[in-house]
Amino acid sequence: MSREHKKFERLFLFNEVAKQLSFTEAAATLGISRGYLSEQIRQLEKEFGRPLLIRSTRSVKLTPQGELILAKMGQVKQSLLELDRQIRHDNDSIAGRIRITAPSQFTQRYLLTICRDFQKQNPLIEFTLDSSYTTYDLTQNDFDLAIRATKTPPQNMVAKKLFSYQYVCCAAPAYIEQHGAPSTIEELTQHHCLTAEEQSLWHIGQEPMMVKSHLSINDNHMLKALALDAQGIIFVPEYLVDRELEVGNLMPLLVNEPTQASSTYLVHPQLIHQSARLASFITFTSDWISRHLPPSQRQ
Repeated sequence: MSREHKKFERLFLFNEVAKQLSFTEAAATLGISRGYLSEQIRQLEKEFGRPLLIRSTRSVKLTPQGELILAKMGQVKQSLLELDRQIRHDNDSIAGRIRITAPSQFTQRYLLTICRDFQKQNPLIEFTLDSSYTTYDLTQNDFDLAIRATKTPPQNMVAKKLFSYQYVCCAAPAYIEQHGAPSTIEELTQHHCLTAEEQSLWHIGQEPMMVKSHLSINDNHMLKALALDAQGIIFVPEYLVDRELEVGNLMPLLVNEPTQASSTYLVHPQLIHQSARLASFITFTSDWISRHLPPSQRQ
């Protein structure tokens, strides 16, 4: 039994090396030494009697046998996650922990308040939130729910639409006073545009426009802060800046041009037995959104 246990450990260690193709990065992720990791992989190769990795001074590649193990370990990990979810959610009490991954902008704008309000009604509930722009595969990562901004929700998940929204082009009054407001889409090239990447595709007007930024940052809240500081024009989801637009701290630009539309979904794996806490939170979130969104953004 001890030998089988050790082999399972080595298989899971190999899975991380195979995903990252780097002993150094895999060891850091796993929180173990590189030497220990290398020794365990050598032992695994000895047990199989086949090389699983092709090592060089600069790279690590998988042999065909290594690729087969990586594929099978993905299935094993998915099965273990499904088992864990089924056991964790097989109860009727509204108590326990809910793990959610959501975009940073949605987390700050809505999710923190939703979780606070839900906990007021259900004090035995706990939350773990991943606030990032990483699109995790829920079959391989241990989250109960994900918030996704997309036009095409994943087909292998249950997806509940929360709301639709438009993107808006805007800037601070102080920026407009100093630089003027663009009257056409083409005039955007004469302005300081702030983007998430060095070159971003802005879906505004009839054809998408490639915008080159003198300053780019991959966080919409920081983009908003820069726009409020009159440093340039931003193109972001309307719900991120709706309050600033309402009080006049930001001004909409090119309002007669059509802009990109998207939707926000609540996504979760299909469970045979969904726990009371998960079902209750899903219903609560949907109801909360319908009460707090402006009519134009509701389903």
